[in-house]
Amino acid sequence: MTRLSGRHRAPDGPTDFAALPPRQRNLARLVFLDEGMRGLYADWRGKAADVAAYLRLDIGRHPDDPRSAALLDELSTASPEFREAWAEHRLKDKTHGRYVYRHPVVGELDLGFETLRLPDDPDQGLIAHTVEEGTPSETALRLLASWAREELSVG
Repeated sequence: MTRLSGRHRAPDGPTDFAALPPRQRNLARLVFLDEGMRGLYADWRGKAADVAAYLRLDIGRHPDDPRSAALLDELSTASPEFREAWAEHRLKDKTHGRYVYRHPVVGELDLGFETLRLPDDPDQGLIAHTVEEGTPSETALRLLASWAREELSVG
């Protein structure tokens, strides 16, 4: 659940991942503790429940990992919503699905995702987001991509 790499954030996105210290580049920490992330998901409670279930599965795979234990302690202490989701005892693997994101400039983005894993290292995953052709989400993503290209060419 730790984000190792990623593209630059879209203009006016909620979090600049590159500016975060490596320890904070963790989806569970961001979803539960970063107020800006709450507005990112149209169904934040659903996303939060999924993230808690992903974390429970990961901790089950690596019960002796001190970083996971520290994260669990941090989230349990700081977030009542995490405690509530954790108490459900759900397990979930992030394989595929869809989320509706709220972007402050282009509006809602309805994106599907697939997680690609290496057979020899199932703990590493590449999450590819997709958009249906001809939808408002595709138009919005094209607009964001054009802004990102402009930002890279100017910067």
